[in-house]
Amino acid sequence: MKRDAKTESMNYHRTKMQKELVQQQLRERGCRITKQRQILLDIILQEECASCKEIYYKAAAKDHSIGTATVYRMINLLEEIGAISRKNMYRISCGMECDKENACIIELEDGSVCALSAAEWYRVISEGMKSCGYIQDQKVRNVSVQPCERACD
Repeated sequence: MKRDAKTESMNYHRTKMQKELVQQQLRERGCRITKQRQILLDIILQEECASCKEIYYKAAAKDHSIGTATVYRMINLLEEIGAISRKNMYRISCGMECDKENACIIELEDGSVCALSAAEWYRVISEGMKSCGYIQDQKVRNVSVQPCERACD
């Protein structure tokens, strides 16, 4: 499904507001908002990154003076202020050929649990996206899930 200009604009404003809020929290902790921190914030807020290493590669492509230690310090700082949580990010990086069991555990409202292997989860996501019109012939490469922090019943 293609995004329209209104959706893109809403996402831009949401991301800009998130960035400003995070920058304000960093300033309150006595941190300067350096060019490197701005680059890292942009990458973290605008892109789906599964690891510090991936963030580092994207940041280093924009500014070669950014080192891995800078990325790890920034991630730790963002965790400390509650802006991100690495614990709540899950990723399946394999497809139909993966044999990992219980890669996705789904709890239903009646308390029952459905455990899917990586291959089953990949198939469910792919078929669901096709049937809803989000994709046609593309293949799902990765799935990232960030559970809600609140109790959403």
